[in-house]
Amino acid sequence: MYRFDSCQAHQISHMRRKIVAVIGGHDCTKEVEYLSYKLGISLKKVVDTLVCGGLSGVMEAVCKGFKGKNNITIGIIPTYDKNTANKYIDIVIPTGLGLARNVLVVKTADVVIALPGKAGTLSEIAYCLQFGIPVIGFNPWNMPGVIEVDSVRSAIKKVREILRLKG
Repeated sequence: MYRFDSCQAHQISHMRRKIVAVIGGHDCTKEVEYLSYKLGISLKKVVDTLVCGGLSGVMEAVCKGFKGKNNITIGIIPTYDKNTANKYIDIVIPTGLGLARNVLVVKTADVVIALPGKAGTLSEIAYCLQFGIPVIGFNPWNMPGVIEVDSVRSAIKKVREILRLKG
């Protein structure tokens, strides 16, 4: 039986794709929808994989902006029905877990960006804080442990710093 030594395991972890999660409300204002779309456009220049809850609102807008030739979107949806995912999701993971799927969304990511939402988004932020996953929040989250930003540009800068990417 072949076993990996710690050096090989370290090399494999560096070969893995960096994944950013974007969380936020499935029902949002036009301003938040546009902000999400702009964020998606900017993120596709930084990482090639995005994960979200796969539904409408923030999730659909960010995926629409993120779509590109080499980009992959993953939607971890609360139902068993793949058809409930938005049309910009490449890989649909139907969990049937309802809101409990939120832990899977954030645990899939290396860094999480929180846009405006409600209790579901707040639960995802709480999971990030509990698991030590860096979470970048657009106002008005104002929570200890959340890295606050006020623009797409500052969010992208923080993502690059956290993932130690050049650019």
